[in-house]
Amino acid sequence: MGLRDQYNFELLENEAEQLVFDELERQLAAFEGDLCRCNDCVVDMATMALNMVKPLYRFSLLGTLYAAQAMADEAYAASVREAVSTAIEKIRLNPSHD
Repeated sequence: MGLRDQYNFELLENEAEQLVFDELERQLAAFEGDLCRCNDCVVDMATMALNMVKPLYRFSLLGTLYAAQAMADEAYAASVREAVSTAIEKIRLNPSHD
């Protein structure tokens, strides 16, 4: 029997995802210039940015409070902005298609 069969992982969340998605939306809306916005490129941007920021996983109420505290931290917010900006530029220069 596998781990997923024994335990409930449905409530396990990475709060960083929503922060990255929100920041990516803001930066894409403000981006001026040539940038592919196809599904593959935008998902690549989100994936790359998420791999650059510290994850904020939560499951319990205590985890939710910890994640909320980290999300309010300006240094963490700055790291999300920088990761999204870097991801946009890398994918802009190297789109996932021809």
